[in-house]
Amino acid sequence: MTTYSGWFVVQRGHPSEVLQLKSGLPLPTKLPDGHVLVKVQAVALNPAGYKLMGAVPNFLSRRPHLAENDVAGMIVDPNGSKFSAGDHVFGPSATLGTLAEYVVLPSSSLAVMPPNVSAVEAAGLGVVGVTAYQALVEKLKVESGQTVFINGGSSGIGLVAIQIAKSMGCKVVATASAKNKDILLSLGVDEFIDYTQAPLVEQLRLNPPSPKFHALLDAVGLTDPGLYLNSASYLAPGGIYLTAGTLPKTLTEITGVMRQLFEGFLRPTRLGGVPRQYTLFFANLEQENLEKVRDLVSSGAVKPIVDSVYSFDRDGVMKAYERMMSKRAVGKVVVKVA
Repeated sequence: MTTYSGWFVVQRGHPSEVLQLKSGLPLPTKLPDGHVLVKVQAVALNPAGYKLMGAVPNFLSRRPHLAENDVAGMIVDPNGSKFSAGDHVFGPSATLGTLAEYVVLPSSSLAVMPPNVSAVEAAGLGVVGVTAYQALVEKLKVESGQTVFINGGSSGIGLVAIQIAKSMGCKVVATASAKNKDILLSLGVDEFIDYTQAPLVEQLRLNPPSPKFHALLDAVGLTDPGLYLNSASYLAPGGIYLTAGTLPKTLTEITGVMRQLFEGFLRPTRLGGVPRQYTLFFANLEQENLEKVRDLVSSGAVKPIVDSVYSFDRDGVMKAYERMMSKRAVGKVVVKVA
């Protein structure tokens, strides 16, 4: 094969309007230093994908460009890297798209696929796996015997974070809607909180943790500032409130969050004391961290969870984005390419 096809984001807007399948693209015959050619087998969608499509102007996004970032596939041209032709690899691309039959990626963004998972399962491990690992191990520095509160346990990051925390010997309290209770309990969650029953701040006030949580990982973003502003009432001294999810994306949401935070700092006693340390975290999507995630999956400590799989044609890709945008997916939404 000398040509390939790929899905490109050509302008700002809804995926159904701005994604185009371009075919007959020539395979590169010379690769940049430090890059490899990968035959793509599966690509996992991330919420950031469609949100950036709809929010970021063309001049900032450098469109057209390939969609998505997470990939699993086979090395075709190792280009002098540590990989060999035929190696099955996975990983996230921080800057280059992946929703194509072939992609050229930095070798440093890939790792050999865990032997106990398929390409469809491995495709969704990159972004959420590295984010969850770094958040718990490097930023929150959780230890065996501690209690971790994970807000958004059924999110992509949350599902991996639960498994990593349990593998480290932590007690895990996690939130989700009632329909996802069973899957969270199956992953080892010790206490489940249904966030649809009442505001989380109110539930934690009526049933305060004892002892207090050592750390809080907010996997869905700072969508409820009150949860942070009241963190002194349920986070132990020295505990950290860490957000590794999606930030509010509209001006109205951002203004609302800033107003609530400002009011909270002006009147902290009304909210149970000065909030604990707050950290906004962006993962380092490099090979060293990816290999740590690979080892956790290889050992069985982390099992990839796939919500649904779709085809590479237009019908399949559009349905994949519809599923992702419905916010009902539990686990990764994957497009099977080859």
